[in-house]
Amino acid sequence: MLNAFVMREGRLEQIVVDTFEDLSEAALWVDMVDPSEEERTWVETAYRFELPEEEEINDIEASARFYEDEDGSHIHSFFLHNFEEQTRNITVAFNLHRNRLFTIHEEELAAFRLFRLRARRIPDFVKDPTDIMLTLYETEVELIADDLEQIYAALEGVSQSVLSETMADKDMEDMLAHIASQEDLNGKARLSLMDIRRALSFLLRRGRLLEPERLDDVREILRDIESLTSHTSFLFNKVNFLMDAAMGFINIAQNKIIKIFSIAAVVFLPPTLVASIYGMNFQFQPELRWEYGYPLALVLMVLSGLAPYWYFKRKGWL
Repeated sequence: MLNAFVMREGRLEQIVVDTFEDLSEAALWVDMVDPSEEERTWVETAYRFELPEEEEINDIEASARFYEDEDGSHIHSFFLHNFEEQTRNITVAFNLHRNRLFTIHEEELAAFRLFRLRARRIPDFVKDPTDIMLTLYETEVELIADDLEQIYAALEGVSQSVLSETMADKDMEDMLAHIASQEDLNGKARLSLMDIRRALSFLLRRGRLLEPERLDDVREILRDIESLTSHTSFLFNKVNFLMDAAMGFINIAQNKIIKIFSIAAVVFLPPTLVASIYGMNFQFQPELRWEYGYPLALVLMVLSGLAPYWYFKRKGWL
């Protein structure tokens, strides 16, 4: 999908590009979502700019993610993508070329949708391509902050459930799975924040790319990222605590079951010994022809089983 955006009366207006002729020379921003080869050719021909290939966009080396050349500035960053409970980081390629911003990403992202909505409704929300890029970063950081708040709320609910005495084994298994999913989301959010921090640090080092007031905006975003990064560390610690607590309760429950089986084995061992002795078929056994031998064996078996049970009960092991 290919969209172009032009500034009209202080608002960013979207133009859906269906043909090559729809590409406007006045476009400040060209956004490409999983573009086809034909759409890439349209953009390269219309604006005389060579777009990066998919392999270059997904390269993780710093030299390939943040650099400048004769075509302008190129910055690739992770944006968090939530879709049908499947969370992953999508690489967004920002390319500033001749006072125009080109973005390429393989999925539609929440930060882009929210940005477009605000840019249409709020006059003078953005002014130029660099402003668009920085505001997209700011919007993404804002959404990640919302995700971290949701993770904390989810972990608080899990905490109450884990510490509940009525928690069943099946519920505990579900809780472990839920905790693991929150840990995964927190890790991906942290990765996105760290990658955005690298991108903004690159812009600070290349101060000539930004106006002085924009440098202050970048520093403010970096401060927000720093606080959110610390919050992800707190969430990791909370996840580890809940994991340890849940596993501890599971181990206690399992130990109780093992203890019951162990005590049962000890209780039934003496009666089994008595039955084994009197089950031997030797010719000379004093009690073999005794009239009260069988009742005595039964009483002995019962007493030998009750004795260890009484002892364990008195010691408080049951």
